[in-house]
Amino acid sequence: MKDIGWGIAAAGAMARTLGAVIAAQPGMRVSAVGARDPGRAAALASFLGAERSYGSYAEVCADPAVDVVYVTTPHAQHLEVAEMAIAHGKAVLCEKPLTATLAQAERMVALARAAGVFLMEAMWMRFNPLIRRLAAEGRFGEVREVRASLGVSAPYDPHHRLWRPETGGGALLELGGYPLGLAHLLLGPPAGLRVTGSLKGEVDAEARMSLTFPGSARAEAEVSLVRRLPNSASVIGADLRADVLAPFWAPRTIILSSPSGPAEPYVLGAVDGYLAEVLEVQSALAEGRTESPVMPLDDSVAMMRLLEQARHRLTGSHT
Repeated sequence: MKDIGWGIAAAGAMARTLGAVIAAQPGMRVSAVGARDPGRAAALASFLGAERSYGSYAEVCADPAVDVVYVTTPHAQHLEVAEMAIAHGKAVLCEKPLTATLAQAERMVALARAAGVFLMEAMWMRFNPLIRRLAAEGRFGEVREVRASLGVSAPYDPHHRLWRPETGGGALLELGGYPLGLAHLLLGPPAGLRVTGSLKGEVDAEARMSLTFPGSARAEAEVSLVRRLPNSASVIGADLRADVLAPFWAPRTIILSSPSGPAEPYVLGAVDGYLAEVLEVQSALAEGRTESPVMPLDDSVAMMRLLEQARHRLTGSHT
């Protein structure tokens, strides 16, 4: 199989981080970089050893040497770029959250499925070996409760993408996919959702979510852009408890305990979740798959539905 040619749409920090992983992986290369600023695109292309750089996303999507487009623009632009890539028959790895709204997510998935091209949300937490082992752990008994928090202190700047509604800013879209995603992975879709929090400018600055699930299971999730939180998680089952040490979305250690006393911890060395994502794309293309069983598209849509419900209940908006 020929080397997989990647096109990178945008030239920010994530483009540089994942691009470096791609460039170092055998069987792959970065073929092109595109950004609204041609100078930034050229600089990143030089850093990654890409042959071409463009001053638009459309040119990356149309480049015949590109097999996969990595979309890492602001959330609100994900659909626009992915739609162009899909129209050119390119596979798409799209940064989380998949889009800024549920309607956009449903459209992106429908387009990819209709075209028969690979699409996956770049949710690296799902590819962490400890998270995958946690989800597969059979000794919990019935999972009764999931708790998780993710908070950072980001200075308020109404011009920065984090705080602009038109770019998909706010704590829920930026951070909510991790704690809510862990609860969804372990418990499935919730039956009830209660949200409290605060706004800064026109977007959500922090949110606290209480979720109920069929039966008696529940989850507590908290996100913040204005203060640091523990950034850890706990999973409580009928027979076993797991404390996922910070950062819970990319853990190296999970401590297990049971009514009879502590069990040995799961300990992991350095893990590159970005590489695992890239290898999943490589494997899918080699096997002719259009979706990932690790990060299914239906799960991505379900997460957008939950994020949108949480945003609406907190802000009163219908975006």
